[in-house]
Amino acid sequence: MNHLIYSANRRTHLKIVVVGLLGAIFVAVVGTFAHVNDIDLGTAPLVKASQTTTVSGRLPAIR
Repeated sequence: MNHLIYSANRRTHLKIVVVGLLGAIFVAVVGTFAHVNDIDLGTAPLVKASQTTTVSGRLPAIR
């Protein structure tokens, strides 16, 4: 087994490239099929910082 990248042979370099490529493909597939727009981040209205507001009702619990 080659422990240093400087003394690694061609087969070890190929393994590193293949593992990196598979990881990049996995991240790309997950990012493509993730439905970020379907996530409900809450129902609090957006307000300007200069206005005074009061929030009523139950706030969502953070778990």
